[in-house]
Amino acid sequence: MSCTCLARLTRCSGLVQKTVVPLLFQQGNFPELTHFDRKLFGQSRRQYSSSRFDPDSSGRPTTWDSFGIWDDRIDEPILLPPSIRYGKIIPNVNLMKVGCASLIGQRKENEDRFQVSQMTDNIHYFAVFDGHGGSEAADFCEKYMEKFIKSFLAEEDNLETVLSKAFLEIDKAFAKHLHFFPNGPGLNSGSTATVALLRDGIELVVASVGDSRAMLCRKGKAVKLTVDHTPERKDEKERIKRSGGFITWNSLGQPNVNGRLAMTRSIGDLDLKKMGVIAEPETKRILLHHVHDSFLALTTDGVNFIMNSQEICSIIGQCHDPKEAAQRISDQALHYGSEDNSTIIVVPFGAWGKHRSSDTHFSFSRSFVSSGRWA
Repeated sequence: MSCTCLARLTRCSGLVQKTVVPLLFQQGNFPELTHFDRKLFGQSRRQYSSSRFDPDSSGRPTTWDSFGIWDDRIDEPILLPPSIRYGKIIPNVNLMKVGCASLIGQRKENEDRFQVSQMTDNIHYFAVFDGHGGSEAADFCEKYMEKFIKSFLAEEDNLETVLSKAFLEIDKAFAKHLHFFPNGPGLNSGSTATVALLRDGIELVVASVGDSRAMLCRKGKAVKLTVDHTPERKDEKERIKRSGGFITWNSLGQPNVNGRLAMTRSIGDLDLKKMGVIAEPETKRILLHHVHDSFLALTTDGVNFIMNSQEICSIIGQCHDPKEAAQRISDQALHYGSEDNSTIIVVPFGAWGKHRSSDTHFSFSRSFVSSGRWA
């Protein structure tokens, strides 16, 4: 059955927002449950309705498992309008199943912040912020980033453009905020920011500044969605030098901007803005393939420094659910010797649990921690 016919059927049937209908997809030759329910659970823990299809009056919902598509790996309804629009099956991403964990490590305080929320009817919001020089910048991002994104969504449909504008504006707003506290503790405060927006359950857009990362697991392999902004990158180092800044290396061989900042882009760090440290993010847009994509992981450098992307991907793939996965990764980072705060968000997609790997992956940086060279 073509998408045009499906759309005509939808109109003629007078379907409303919460209608459930059997849908026959030509490619798979099997009936699928289609369901569209815009709201799930938000940060306020308020529950929204989620009706299911019950063909045999057994009281048990018909899910993906009932049709034997992906064994017992997903138990979510299908989003009807996006599935028709994109011509492929799109399951709902349940925010209640997203895994989050944040551990303080060996630091005096946890300067990491994270957020998971239903931003609009069809857009999910995921973000991690790793503060440095105090938690003021990370706190500011946690409180206002979503609001800035919403304001630009009202006038712009391109999510990459929306995120770029929001990052630049929140950096300006933080500078204005500190202007009223000239002797406050936040003048040297800064934060990484890695934000992911998921629209219609299929369009994933990621924006990032700093060294917090976003990674997609596709067919069991890690696909990096962000690249760290450090002085080791030639393009970043050249911008710093053109702006009058300089690069130094500490005793561990790590490059720093003007001897104090390990990254070349951030929110805040106002004293280094004239030295080429910018808040403009790099963005990436990708369409999900739920038959292949297992999850999205957002991590701070307390995890990244000690575990490589494929190792994170493999460990998460062995876990029963995203909540267990997030806790295991953060615990593992500390067990391996990470002294920084370790924060992770794990967002499950259609192929959750489908691609499991028993391969052993090793992070080279962990050997330095084990030998005490990073002490």
